[in-house]
Amino acid sequence: MLKMKKVTIGVDIGGTNTAIGVVDEAGNIMVKDNIPTPSHGDIDRYIADLAAAINELIKSVTLINEDAEVIGIGIGAPNGNYYTGNIEYAANLSFKGAVHLVKLLRNYFPLMPALALTNDANAAAIGEMIYGGAKGMKNFVMFTLGTGIGSGIVVNGELVYGCDGFAGEIGHTSFIPGGRPCGCSALGHLEAYCSASGMKRTAFELLAHHNANDSLLADKSYRELDSKMIFDAAEKGDKIGIEVFQKTGAWLGLALANTVHYLSPEAIFLFGGPTAAGDFIFKPTKESMEEHLLPIYKNKIKILPSKLKSGDAAIVGASALVWKEIEKIYL
Repeated sequence: MLKMKKVTIGVDIGGTNTAIGVVDEAGNIMVKDNIPTPSHGDIDRYIADLAAAINELIKSVTLINEDAEVIGIGIGAPNGNYYTGNIEYAANLSFKGAVHLVKLLRNYFPLMPALALTNDANAAAIGEMIYGGAKGMKNFVMFTLGTGIGSGIVVNGELVYGCDGFAGEIGHTSFIPGGRPCGCSALGHLEAYCSASGMKRTAFELLAHHNANDSLLADKSYRELDSKMIFDAAEKGDKIGIEVFQKTGAWLGLALANTVHYLSPEAIFLFGGPTAAGDFIFKPTKESMEEHLLPIYKNKIKILPSKLKSGDAAIVGASALVWKEIEKIYL
């Protein structure tokens, strides 16, 4: 008798699109698809569309491998609450209030062994633990650097959710009191300085401060500029591009030192667009973190790039949630 190949479904709900994939036990995506995340706000309609897309992928993968057994669906979403299975008051989604996503999707998959939801940064942390560079680690922190900053905290091998399911908002810690406006409307949060959008703001501040008309970034509009352009400029020796990474790394390193003081992790993983800059971001971040650490922590904590493939990480991370659920069912 052939051994069944266990596979999981990963769903990443973004503001514009919902990405869906079938993931094997090694973290490889076998088949994937996406559907629009709607602006119409009709959750029942969206769940029906999502369930139909998942079922089509399950059919596709069983055609590829008839011994494939789908053991669960993991979902990553903004403001996804693991405890309740709800998406709660997500600013960039059209669904209002608390949406009972797991309960609604369960109606379409009543026999699915595991079905769970968490936020996207937590999904990335679980993905790193199951498939990536954190295999075998019991204590680590994942920082996702994108338009904002997310974080997933793992302590003693378990993701930290807190009492209400929303632990891990390091991006919204107060970093510079009274500082830059954050996307959440508060002032001076870490996200306003060290996210990809924060780097763009730093670039424009430096261009103005230095009156740097000769910079490769000087002719870019605010809408046009992104962290990739800043990296390209830095690679070519542009002083503004280099200084953006130096300042971002100095700020991020300070935040990581504070994180170490709270949690004493074995490693901190960085994931997201800005990390593609390599040493431009990792070197100043590491230097700054070491500068701000207590002596008992110095030269102990690794800062590592995520080993999840950037294009597939959201799906793979969400799918990894299933394995943690299966662990709980059978323990």
